[in-house]
Amino acid sequence: MERERIIQVFFFGFLALMAYELYAILTPFLTPMMWAILLAFLAHPLLIELDHLVRRRTLSALIITLGVALGVILPAIWLSSRLAAEAQTLYAQVTTMLNGGGLGQARDWMLHSEIVQSINRRLAPRGLKIEDEIPKHFAAAAQVASEYVAQNLTSAARNVATVVIDFAIILLIFFYLLRDGESYYNSVRELTPLHEDDKKAVFETLRSTLSSVMRGLMLTALLQGATIGLGLLISGVPYWAFLALASAAAGLLPIGGTALVWVPATLYLFYTAGWGWAIFLVVWCSVSIAIIDNFIKPMAMKHGTGLPTLALFFGIAGGLEAYGPIGLFIGPAIMSVFAALLRVYRKTYGGSRKEAA
Repeated sequence: MERERIIQVFFFGFLALMAYELYAILTPFLTPMMWAILLAFLAHPLLIELDHLVRRRTLSALIITLGVALGVILPAIWLSSRLAAEAQTLYAQVTTMLNGGGLGQARDWMLHSEIVQSINRRLAPRGLKIEDEIPKHFAAAAQVASEYVAQNLTSAARNVATVVIDFAIILLIFFYLLRDGESYYNSVRELTPLHEDDKKAVFETLRSTLSSVMRGLMLTALLQGATIGLGLLISGVPYWAFLALASAAAGLLPIGGTALVWVPATLYLFYTAGWGWAIFLVVWCSVSIAIIDNFIKPMAMKHGTGLPTLALFFGIAGGLEAYGPIGLFIGPAIMSVFAALLRVYRKTYGGSRKEAA
């Protein structure tokens, strides 16, 4: 008996040590793995339908993986080309302004304004003039900016390379999860020391929660992109369709969100069309996003999670704080699984206590 106890202690201690070492090995890849798992949850119904037509799971998984890859790569290439074209247009406009004396005119207007003249009169007793100081400050600012760009150019290139590598890892994991994910899922279920009904409750809760959160996020992002795009079209902002797509993509971000798109568009309207259209766009975007975020998103995510709205809010907010962007899914999943475990406990142990009493 003593020998059996020693064997058990050694086995579980060794298992814990190996689990820790496995965690250390997989830590650099945890974020791509989580994104691949979420994509696999989302694409699993499509895989089932496609497998009925193709009759080969590997080919079905490969088709979906290639579709996801092209769905990300092609828009990224298109977006890069558009940004490059916009940068060239902006460069041409700035060059025209400089060659046409626009900068000099702006400088002359500023120096002859009443405010600058008042400051000049205050600085004159000290032997200072704004027209002499401005070039010095512009030169210093340009030097600081160039040094910053030079220092961060390498890190920016490294970040781009990291994103490309992570995306390749996500696609690789995504393919194998689609092809063999059901066997992985069943293996984890078999290792769980619960009754079959309890296993079903916990794992079904996890699956439905992840699917609901992903579905809710995609739906609200599309709605935000469509409503903001409509507001941009009405207010006369150029490239409104492109900005609508950018708004939908930004709607998936935990920080900034669609404001990264419509706030600069509002500033553009204020500069080109005045206060009227700028105020219209602010009101339109603020009201529509408030309605979508506070009413439509909770309703879309709540369906399937079984969580109250307050618990879902704390799951999302706490998950973002604890795990970063991926916590948007992990937080509600933890809340839902914990609620399922409480139901299992109440059914398994709460009833026994009442019977014993």
